[in-house]
Amino acid sequence: MGPRPGNPTRRDWIKTSVAVAGGAVAMPWIVPASALGRQEGTKAASERITLGVIGFGPRCTYVMKAMLPMADPHFVAICDVQKNRREAGKALVDEHYGNTDCTTTREFEELLARDDIDAMLIATGDRWHGPASILAAKAGKDVYSEKPCALTIEVAQKLDDTIRETGRVFQAGTQRRSVANFQAAVALARGGKLGKLKELHASVYTPTLDNTWLPGQPTPPVDVVDWDRWLGPAPWRPYNENYVQGRWRGQWDFDSGARLLDWAAHTLDLCQQAKGADDTMPVSYEPAEKAIIARYADGVPIILDFLETPFGEREGWITELGTCPVRFVGEDGWVETGDNGGIVVEPESLRAELPDVSAAPQVGLDVGAHAQDFFDAIRSRGTTNANSRIMRHSHIACHAAALAWVLGRTLTLDPDREEFVDDAEANGLRSRPERQPYVI
Repeated sequence: MGPRPGNPTRRDWIKTSVAVAGGAVAMPWIVPASALGRQEGTKAASERITLGVIGFGPRCTYVMKAMLPMADPHFVAICDVQKNRREAGKALVDEHYGNTDCTTTREFEELLARDDIDAMLIATGDRWHGPASILAAKAGKDVYSEKPCALTIEVAQKLDDTIRETGRVFQAGTQRRSVANFQAAVALARGGKLGKLKELHASVYTPTLDNTWLPGQPTPPVDVVDWDRWLGPAPWRPYNENYVQGRWRGQWDFDSGARLLDWAAHTLDLCQQAKGADDTMPVSYEPAEKAIIARYADGVPIILDFLETPFGEREGWITELGTCPVRFVGEDGWVETGDNGGIVVEPESLRAELPDVSAAPQVGLDVGAHAQDFFDAIRSRGTTNANSRIMRHSHIACHAAALAWVLGRTLTLDPDREEFVDDAEANGLRSRPERQPYVI
């Protein structure tokens, strides 16, 4: 099926990608004060970081409401393929700044070509996170990408490679790397207070594998919903309004790793951090009845525990600690924490070893400290606490676990080559075909 009129051909897509790649800037662009709508307590125009948004929905709304009051950022443009979401994003920005300056578009190439935009907040569906981040980095923009940051192992590799080649600042939206109670639990494990680590526990959704299509409906006008762009690199299928309203989750074509990465991108990532394994990943992945067991080369397992009811009673977990719980178990004790901010330790004497988190009473969804880490890194041209290299290893481990579940067998991964050992079928699933003209 060829591209519809008004949509880019492959040649247009490549020309645009190459053209914007030459626009890299070393430091944040300086914008006039009139464009910033400066308010009491904000930084001067020359000190602020201008942002564009690709993909405005419920999660993006949450993140932007945290970022908008901060001193560093100034949002100037919203891109979404749905008209109602573009307008909602603009309304949020304009209301905050008290003007009507925020621009909108359904084609994010327009944002990437603007030299008055320093960084991108990318909060699309999973299928677009990686490609949009790659193109943004090539265009000289720093990137904050919601997770999962990559739909496949190959995209995770390409994204990390691009970030390092371009020298851009990247922050994966795994904000629990910046939330105090999770980091306090990590500190116990990393500091040896639990003794030698015996096992790590990461809560995850029960995986799903859905290849069904919803019934086709008439495709709306392109300005209302640009269905071709919504699909992007994913395989074509008929339009159904439920997809654009969020019912794409769990669909193999659109979702990351049979939905495993919804939570594993956070929880397995925290286990990696607690193990001190950010530069590597487990080497084996064994599907079990209600879990996937991943093991490092030294034998220490991460147990990815399927939660039948993630928001209610959860067998084997302390429900009062909230969603996305993790547990780190050592020879001398264990610690468990979750999104509600509480921490449980055993023995109780370990509580005296916990860092003081009273000054940062956050919950797991909070992005304030994570966003500030991103903006600080933009200014210093340093690295973030969820940089592309960290993302690469934890995302590949998540995808390897998902593929073990999909294939129903134990997979062995070479963490250096990032290939499965003696398994051509699994290696073939490290990537997926990308639809023209959205091939990165």
